[in-house]
Amino acid sequence: MARKVTPAPIAVHITALEMTAPPKQSLPVPVNVHTAILNAPDIPLAFYRFLYRQVGSRWHWVDRLRMDDATLTATLHDKRNSVTVLYVNGAPAGFFELFQIDADVVELTHFGLFEHALGLGIGKLFLLQTLYAAWTLGPKRVSVTTNNLDHPRALQLYQMFGFSPVGTEDAQLVPLSDAELLELAKRDCLPPT
Repeated sequence: MARKVTPAPIAVHITALEMTAPPKQSLPVPVNVHTAILNAPDIPLAFYRFLYRQVGSRWHWVDRLRMDDATLTATLHDKRNSVTVLYVNGAPAGFFELFQIDADVVELTHFGLFEHALGLGIGKLFLLQTLYAAWTLGPKRVSVTTNNLDHPRALQLYQMFGFSPVGTEDAQLVPLSDAELLELAKRDCLPPT
């Protein structure tokens, strides 16, 4: 009988950032790349999990993958939460998720691109559109966290768009185990039609 192996925790250094005014930048749209940004108010769980894994697997995103269907449904369909999907040349290429904590604060909880969309010159433009969407909700500030497992330029990019660090903390992240990965694969398989 095989024994369960729990992956060793990974040390994570988390930086919390806030911005208190909308961005002032404008960026050109890259040529020869067709993009669409669409809000997904009733996003199906399977599609959300697909987006989450495509963006977050290389950055060790695990929290939403560990949620059961009921918990994830409640989280995604909370009226304060919104998911918006980026499409490039007709295919999903990234997403962002906003959570309105209260009337004063909107949190950018998730943001990222699929690997095939990296290097096309759309990352900064997508972040700018994300921030515009956050500010249309009327907050006094927008918050985000990043960490040392994120894209190496994430912190720099957030600061370039007007975020300022407001705190740091150290934590531990437990990667998905082989057993969890197997369960995710079973759960995410579509039944034969």
